[in-house]
Amino acid sequence: MTATWEPTAPGVLRLPSGRLVRGRGLRRPLPEGPVPSFALYLLGREPAPVDWDHRWLRWPDFRLPSDRVATADALREAWERAGSERVEVACGGGQGRTGTALACIAVLDGVPADEAVSYIRQHYAPRAVETPWQRRFVARFA
Repeated sequence: MTATWEPTAPGVLRLPSGRLVRGRGLRRPLPEGPVPSFALYLLGREPAPVDWDHRWLRWPDFRLPSDRVATADALREAWERAGSERVEVACGGGQGRTGTALACIAVLDGVPADEAVSYIRQHYAPRAVETPWQRRFVARFA
């Protein structure tokens, strides 16, 4: 069992269950402190290698994931692992794709799908989930 994030650390989202997930933009430097135990990277191309367990989803900027089944599986894995590990979800800027994924993880945690975008904007970043199709993806996620 690995420790989880500090609840007050930058970018850390507390889900209703108490699980903690860090969202961030990969164009910014890695924050100081502990590294993730598991990361989910949402990018149009494969990310640079890292020293921790991670999963890459092909997810172009301002778009939706290329493989919706793999995305649902990866989001469930991230939610499950957040119960006892430091889980990070990241894209280039940390807003659109990351916000969309965090909103879907919030749905897995019990937030109603029609409230998940508002929840993420209130508890993670006000501009999270950038496009109408990203909002629709969250609303239809189950």
